[in-house]
Amino acid sequence: MTTLPNRPHTALMVIDVQNGVVDDSTPNRDGVVANIASLVGQARAQDVPVIWVQHNDPDGLPHGSAEWELVPELRRGGSEPLVDKTYGDSFEGTDLEARLAEREVGRLIVTGAESDACIRSTLHGAFTRGYDVTLVGDAHTTSDKTQWGAPPPEAVIAHTNLYWNYTSAPGRTASTVDTTEVSFAPAP
Repeated sequence: MTTLPNRPHTALMVIDVQNGVVDDSTPNRDGVVANIASLVGQARAQDVPVIWVQHNDPDGLPHGSAEWELVPELRRGGSEPLVDKTYGDSFEGTDLEARLAEREVGRLIVTGAESDACIRSTLHGAFTRGYDVTLVGDAHTTSDKTQWGAPPPEAVIAHTNLYWNYTSAPGRTASTVDTTEVSFAPAP
Protein backbone atom coordinates (compact mmCIF):
# COMPACT_ATOMS: atom_id res chain seq x y z
CA MET A 1 0.00 0.00 0.00
CA THR A 2 3.02 2.29 -0.42
CA THR A 3 2.38 5.82 -1.64
CA LEU A 4 5.21 5.40 -4.15
CA PRO A 5 3.86 4.73 -7.67
CA ASN A 6 5.06 1.66 -9.56
CA ARG A 7 6.95 0.21 -6.60
CA PRO A 8 5.55 -3.32 -6.16
CA HIS A 9 8.71 -4.97 -4.80
CA THR A 10 10.10 -5.62 -1.33
CA ALA A 11 13.73 -5.34 -0.18
CA LEU A 12 15.55 -6.52 2.94
CA MET A 13 17.73 -3.88 4.59
CA VAL A 14 20.67 -4.89 6.78
CA ILE A 15 21.78 -1.76 8.63
CA ASP A 16 25.14 -1.31 10.38
CA VAL A 17 25.79 -4.91 11.42
CA GLN A 18 29.47 -4.02 11.65
CA ASN A 19 32.25 -5.16 13.98
CA GLY A 20 32.44 -1.76 15.67
CA VAL A 21 28.67 -1.59 16.23
CA VAL A 22 27.57 -5.14 17.03
CA ASP A 23 30.12 -6.73 19.36
CA ASP A 24 30.17 -9.27 22.17
CA SER A 25 28.63 -6.76 24.61
CA THR A 26 25.58 -6.18 22.40
CA PRO A 27 22.42 -7.80 23.86
CA ASN A 28 21.48 -11.04 22.08
CA ARG A 29 24.18 -10.37 19.49
CA ASP A 30 24.40 -13.96 18.25
CA GLY A 31 20.62 -14.44 18.06
CA VAL A 32 20.11 -11.18 16.19
CA VAL A 33 22.92 -11.93 13.72
CA ALA A 34 21.58 -15.47 13.18
CA ASN A 35 18.09 -14.08 12.49
CA ILE A 36 19.51 -11.59 10.00
CA ALA A 37 21.53 -14.33 8.29
CA SER A 38 18.36 -16.45 8.02
CA LEU A 39 16.46 -13.55 6.44
CA VAL A 40 19.32 -12.84 4.01
CA GLY A 41 19.21 -16.49 2.92
CA GLN A 42 15.43 -16.38 2.46
CA ALA A 43 15.60 -13.12 0.52
CA ARG A 44 18.27 -14.47 -1.81
CA ALA A 45 16.30 -17.68 -2.38
CA GLN A 46 13.26 -15.59 -3.38
CA ASP A 47 15.22 -13.10 -5.54
CA VAL A 48 14.39 -10.29 -3.12
CA PRO A 49 16.97 -7.48 -3.11
CA VAL A 50 19.22 -7.33 -0.05
CA ILE A 51 20.47 -3.81 0.63
CA TRP A 52 23.50 -3.54 2.92
CA VAL A 53 24.13 -0.31 4.83
CA GLN A 54 27.39 0.48 6.61
CA HIS A 55 28.01 3.53 8.74
CA ASN A 56 31.19 5.48 8.06
CA ASP A 57 32.60 7.72 10.79
CA PRO A 58 36.26 8.80 10.74
CA ASP A 59 36.31 8.90 14.56
CA GLY A 60 34.97 5.38 15.21
CA LEU A 61 34.10 3.49 12.05
CA PRO A 62 36.48 4.68 9.35
CA HIS A 63 35.66 3.30 5.92
CA GLY A 64 37.66 0.15 5.23
CA SER A 65 38.74 -0.40 8.86
CA ALA A 66 38.18 -3.64 10.80
CA GLU A 67 35.49 -1.85 12.85
CA TRP A 68 33.71 -0.79 9.64
CA GLU A 69 33.58 -4.33 8.20
CA LEU A 70 30.44 -6.47 8.46
CA VAL A 71 30.44 -9.04 11.26
CA PRO A 72 32.06 -12.28 10.07
CA GLU A 73 28.80 -14.26 10.07
CA LEU A 74 27.33 -12.06 7.32
CA ARG A 75 28.64 -11.81 3.77
CA ARG A 76 27.36 -9.40 1.18
CA GLY A 77 26.76 -10.92 -2.24
CA GLY A 78 28.79 -9.35 -5.02
CA SER A 79 25.77 -7.89 -6.80
CA GLU A 80 24.02 -6.72 -3.64
CA PRO A 81 24.15 -2.95 -3.16
CA LEU A 82 26.22 -1.41 -0.39
CA VAL A 83 25.11 1.99 0.89
CA ASP A 84 27.82 3.91 2.72
CA LYS A 85 26.27 6.40 5.13
CA THR A 86 27.43 9.06 7.57
CA TYR A 87 24.06 9.96 9.16
CA GLY A 88 21.62 7.90 11.21
CA ASP A 89 18.93 7.86 8.50
CA SER A 90 20.17 5.55 5.73
CA PHE A 91 18.53 7.83 3.14
CA GLU A 92 20.33 11.05 4.16
CA GLY A 93 23.28 11.91 1.93
CA THR A 94 23.26 8.48 0.21
CA ASP A 95 22.09 6.89 -3.01
CA LEU A 96 19.69 4.53 -1.19
CA GLU A 97 16.57 6.05 -2.75
CA ALA A 98 17.99 5.65 -6.27
CA ARG A 99 18.95 2.03 -5.61
CA LEU A 100 15.45 1.24 -4.33
CA ALA A 101 13.78 3.10 -7.21
CA GLU A 102 15.73 1.18 -9.86
CA ARG A 103 14.55 -2.07 -8.22
CA GLU A 104 10.95 -0.76 -7.96
CA VAL A 105 10.95 -1.25 -4.18
CA GLY A 106 8.10 0.25 -2.19
CA ARG A 107 8.26 -1.99 0.88
CA LEU A 108 11.22 -2.40 3.24
CA ILE A 109 11.99 -5.13 5.76
CA VAL A 110 14.40 -3.53 8.28
CA THR A 111 17.04 -5.29 10.41
CA GLY A 112 20.31 -4.30 12.08
CA ALA A 113 21.65 -1.83 14.62
CA GLU A 114 21.33 0.36 16.55
CA SER A 115 17.67 0.26 17.56
CA ASP A 116 17.62 3.72 19.13
CA ALA A 117 19.72 5.42 16.48
CA CYS A 118 20.15 4.28 12.88
CA ILE A 119 17.26 1.79 12.92
CA ARG A 120 14.81 4.36 14.31
CA SER A 121 16.06 7.10 12.00
CA THR A 122 15.81 4.87 8.93
CA LEU A 123 12.33 3.62 9.87
CA HIS A 124 11.07 7.19 10.03
CA GLY A 125 13.06 8.30 6.99
CA ALA A 126 11.55 5.52 4.87
CA PHE A 127 8.04 6.03 6.19
CA THR A 128 8.02 9.77 5.55
CA ARG A 129 9.29 9.11 2.02
CA GLY A 130 6.25 6.89 1.33
CA TYR A 131 7.56 3.36 1.94
CA ASP A 132 5.72 0.57 3.73
CA VAL A 133 8.14 -0.44 6.50
CA THR A 134 8.30 -3.66 8.50
CA LEU A 135 10.68 -3.86 11.45
CA VAL A 136 11.89 -7.36 12.33
CA GLY A 137 11.52 -7.25 16.11
CA ASP A 138 14.05 -9.99 16.89
CA ALA A 139 16.57 -8.92 14.25
CA HIS A 140 17.72 -5.55 15.61
CA THR A 141 19.71 -4.58 18.69
CA THR A 142 21.52 -1.74 20.41
CA SER A 143 24.38 -1.13 22.80
CA ASP A 144 24.06 -0.21 26.46
CA LYS A 145 23.69 3.58 26.83
CA THR A 146 22.43 3.59 30.42
CA GLN A 147 25.44 5.65 31.54
CA TRP A 148 23.97 8.53 29.52
CA GLY A 149 20.46 8.11 30.92
CA ALA A 150 18.97 5.75 28.36
CA PRO A 151 16.88 2.77 29.39
CA PRO A 152 18.55 -0.67 29.34
CA PRO A 153 19.04 -2.04 25.81
CA GLU A 154 16.31 -4.66 26.18
CA ALA A 155 13.81 -1.91 27.06
CA VAL A 156 14.93 0.21 24.09
CA ILE A 157 14.43 -2.75 21.74
CA ALA A 158 11.03 -3.60 23.24
CA HIS A 159 9.87 0.02 23.04
CA THR A 160 11.00 0.36 19.42
CA ASN A 161 9.09 -2.81 18.53
CA LEU A 162 5.99 -1.59 20.37
CA TYR A 163 5.72 1.89 18.97
CA TRP A 164 6.63 0.90 15.40
CA ASN A 165 3.83 -1.68 15.37
CA TYR A 166 1.35 1.14 16.11
CA THR A 167 2.74 3.76 13.74
CA SER A 168 0.36 4.85 11.00
CA ALA A 169 -0.03 7.37 8.21
CA PRO A 170 -2.25 7.68 5.12
CA GLY A 171 -1.39 5.21 2.37
CA ARG A 172 1.48 3.49 4.19
CA THR A 173 1.85 0.58 6.56
CA ALA A 174 4.18 0.09 9.50
CA SER A 175 4.49 -3.16 11.43
CA THR A 176 6.74 -5.19 13.68
CA VAL A 177 7.07 -8.95 13.15
CA ASP A 178 9.42 -11.70 14.31
CA THR A 179 11.82 -13.41 11.91
CA THR A 180 9.52 -16.41 11.53
CA GLU A 181 6.65 -14.13 10.44
CA VAL A 182 8.51 -12.23 7.71
CA SER A 183 6.96 -12.34 4.27
CA PHE A 184 8.76 -10.82 1.32
CA ALA A 185 5.52 -10.57 -0.67
CA PRO A 186 4.26 -7.08 -1.37
CA ALA A 187 1.86 -5.72 1.24
CA PRO A 188 -1.79 -6.23 0.27
